[in-house]
Amino acid sequence: MGRVLAETHPDAHCELDHDGPLQLAVATILSAQATDKKVNEVTPKLFARYRTAEDYAAADRAEVEELIHQTGFFRNKTTSLINLGRALVERYDGQVPGKLTDLVTLPGIGRKTANVILGNAFDVPGITVDTHFQRLTHRWKWTEETDPVKIEHAVGALFPKRDWTMLSHRVIFHGRRVCHARTPACGACTLAPLCPSYGLGPTEAPAAAKLLKGPRARELAVQAGIDPTLVPVAAVAAEAP
Repeated sequence: MGRVLAETHPDAHCELDHDGPLQLAVATILSAQATDKKVNEVTPKLFARYRTAEDYAAADRAEVEELIHQTGFFRNKTTSLINLGRALVERYDGQVPGKLTDLVTLPGIGRKTANVILGNAFDVPGITVDTHFQRLTHRWKWTEETDPVKIEHAVGALFPKRDWTMLSHRVIFHGRRVCHARTPACGACTLAPLCPSYGLGPTEAPAAAKLLKGPRARELAVQAGIDPTLVPVAAVAAEAP
């Protein structure tokens, strides 16, 4: 299944726009209860105004709240960003640390966020257990664990450590584009022959094809062996949730 995912989603990557570990940490904090698309709309102005940990530590709360308002929970997120900046200045010379044990002590950063930062900013393998990852690994019977840390360890034991970061991206891509929470596109899924939950969604090609999303939706249809013209234009233009 891991090999098929790699073939299905060669474009898998972190969908939060960033340049370096600090920007990624900030973007990941903002992504709580917000789409990556919305975060990416907000961060250019934020990153232009606040470039260093020192900038966040000394930030004007009202200004930050206004800049990130659209991501939701903006007051709590502003508190996290300011406190993150202060912690980095006081304890790490203004630099984001590259160790899990250090990252999880920082304001606004839990284990999931820490693994995102490690895998994508420091090239340290990590598994990101978000809602998509948790849902799909249960559907695929990779684990029956429900605690995110236990899921991380259980799935990590199934794959070489070097693959963990990209595996996370591929699973999340699949969850956003094919294996949706309510109605998975079973009949348009490359994993169909291997999936123990095949049939949760429509298995007929015309119905399944309409559920594919993202700019590569028609390529995904071809990979699954179905007619790409069954995929509506709107699906190709749709943002993967």
